[in-house]
Amino acid sequence: MQKREQGKSGGSAGGGAAPPAKRGRPFGSGSSSSSAAASAADLAAPSTLLGPSLHVHNSFADQNNKRIVLALQSGLKSELTWALNTLTLLSFKEKDDMRKDATPLAKIPGLLDALLQVIDDWRDIALPKELAKSTRVRTLGANSVVTGFGNEYQALGSTGTLHRPGVGSGSTGVESTQHNGVTKSRFTELWHDEDGLFNLDDEGRAEKQQCAVGASNIIRNFSFMPDNEVIMAQHRHCLETAFQCIEDHLVEDEELVTNALETIVNLAPLLDLRIFSSSKPSFIKITEKRAVQAIMGMLESAVKAWHCAAAELLGRLIINPDNEPFLLPFFPQIHKRLIDLISMPALDAQAAAIGALYNLAEVNMDCRLKIANERWAIDRLLKVIKTPHPVPEVCRKAAMILESLVSEPQNRSLLLAFENAFAEILFTDGRYSDTFARILYELTSRPNNKVATARGIWGM
Repeated sequence: MQKREQGKSGGSAGGGAAPPAKRGRPFGSGSSSSSAAASAADLAAPSTLLGPSLHVHNSFADQNNKRIVLALQSGLKSELTWALNTLTLLSFKEKDDMRKDATPLAKIPGLLDALLQVIDDWRDIALPKELAKSTRVRTLGANSVVTGFGNEYQALGSTGTLHRPGVGSGSTGVESTQHNGVTKSRFTELWHDEDGLFNLDDEGRAEKQQCAVGASNIIRNFSFMPDNEVIMAQHRHCLETAFQCIEDHLVEDEELVTNALETIVNLAPLLDLRIFSSSKPSFIKITEKRAVQAIMGMLESAVKAWHCAAAELLGRLIINPDNEPFLLPFFPQIHKRLIDLISMPALDAQAAAIGALYNLAEVNMDCRLKIANERWAIDRLLKVIKTPHPVPEVCRKAAMILESLVSEPQNRSLLLAFENAFAEILFTDGRYSDTFARILYELTSRPNNKVATARGIWGM
């Protein structure tokens, strides 16, 4: 965003400089050879439109809500694809799009459950390939050639053929020629023609997986809408499915895991982990401990998008006091990992870790003691402020964490080792001078602090 603003200011200041090529147009479209009409259109276009945009009338959801749900439940590829494409358009909302009459899609009866069923269908078949279809003993109609159980070709043998009236001469063909001349074996009989259904081969599995990813993306879009947050945060099946996806992040599709994680992050301010032990019907039997362990698995991940989102998720969950009993046993691991994230060069990882530590430091005394005793914690917090981080709010939170740590008498001996660094920031950076003045006051002006009386530079 800053680069874009700099580009605008540079173009206005340069006067004769050619504007940059627009996104979605051929390279060189911003050259002086463009027509006057195109230039006028560019000037008339709002600066917020960065590319092509597609809007669907909101009444479409009201008029077709039952059809969308039935299409998701049908299991037919064409119907399912249409429903997923339609919901993707209806659930997408651009950053600056203020559609006040947008339909809260999660309130459509049965829609959220139908989307979750699409993901569950994929999860049910996402099994190791060693599992083979076992033979089933069938006694009904054993003396007839055609039983209706799908074993017609096994009964007739490799050379046998079945004839049906009205199918035509091509009904008995076993091979069909494609446009590229490659022959592909295919049965054309009615009871083996699965047009519109998902096959059980690798191609069918891939299609199921794509549908599950599309459904997870729609659910993620739902979670951005304020009207849907309460419903989704209290929907146990939705939360169980999302947590199970991130729990299996080592073997599950990465995009599906990312969508599930972002959904949980969006719902975190309203999320109460006690829902997993409530009387609401359960589908996957996720417990509070398993949910936190799944988050910890994402926090320890090497994927930046995952550990950043997990850090942000922990910072939001701890705001709710009802979640503290489930997070407290994992605090030593959480503190250590968050301090490690601060040392990473990625700025967004630093911001996510400091945001989480800012909320964790306000929980209780034990948390503040553990953060202060974590190796390199204070040094890395100071480094974020001194560097400084490009986002001032991150630096402010880092300073507030230090102020929370110094409020505990047991931490003052540790913080006194950084007294000179605190004083340097106090005199050189006016943005955080008030915070570090309070920190130094706490360190040196307490009468019961004998070490501070000997070493302090304030109040002597």
